[in-house]
Amino acid sequence: MAIKCVVLDFDGTFTDVLAEGAPFLTHFQQALYRVLGQDAAAAWDEEVAALHEGVDQYGWEVGGRIVAPATADPYLTATCTAHRLLRRFSGAQDEAARTDTVQTLYRDAYRHSATAFKEEAKEVLEALLATGLPVNVVTNAHTELVEAKLTRLAPKGRERLTVFGDARKFTLEDAEPKDARFDALPEALTLDGVLGRPVYLRRGRYFAALQRIWDATHSGPESTLVAGDIYELDLAMPAALGAHVQLVERANVLPYERAAVERLGARGGVDKSLRAILPRLR
Repeated sequence: MAIKCVVLDFDGTFTDVLAEGAPFLTHFQQALYRVLGQDAAAAWDEEVAALHEGVDQYGWEVGGRIVAPATADPYLTATCTAHRLLRRFSGAQDEAARTDTVQTLYRDAYRHSATAFKEEAKEVLEALLATGLPVNVVTNAHTELVEAKLTRLAPKGRERLTVFGDARKFTLEDAEPKDARFDALPEALTLDGVLGRPVYLRRGRYFAALQRIWDATHSGPESTLVAGDIYELDLAMPAALGAHVQLVERANVLPYERAAVERLGARGGVDKSLRAILPRLR
């Protein structure tokens, strides 16, 4: 089926996440240490090292289930490390309370993130918008901050680029309102031979954002191309729904991420360059 709709992740997909994340990380750590009441820099390094030990064992945990790799980008690493340090130093065992604290730290620090688009970002966005297809950004970041960064980039056709922020792609919950396609999703999939833990699919808040796009564009997953840089957060659920997906390969992409997309056959693509999105629309 021809592509009728394009959905893009933002941080790490169209941006240089290491460059933009550096000032974020500085502010995030300083604010976390104030919450902890001590300089925990050495402990931070210990916890980050632990997160790198094994993708099967560690990740971003929500409700006791790993929802994303912990080391994919500075934002994920900061989130996971903060949870571990809050448990370690403040005895914060209540996950909901920790999540509220970490999300507040994240939102405040994200305002200090740099604007560092990839070299080809403007070119590719302009080419996507020139197709006349609906192009949407769906991101965990705050809508207004992403809107401001895109306005600064100023691709031709910017006024037709819609942003859906605070997508909470990490939240495992039912979709509201209920939808038969979402209800048919299995709870998780297994990637035998490449990952020793399940990949959870039922991300209701993310689905709701996609559903709004499909309703507005009179399209559906089978005619949608989703591009993102983190398989579990951005691509796993859309792929399970039948969408075409493009993994914008990070320097530290994990082997299971590449393998999962390659197993999709013609519906999956993997490339370091954003330009690889464009031929898939033809």
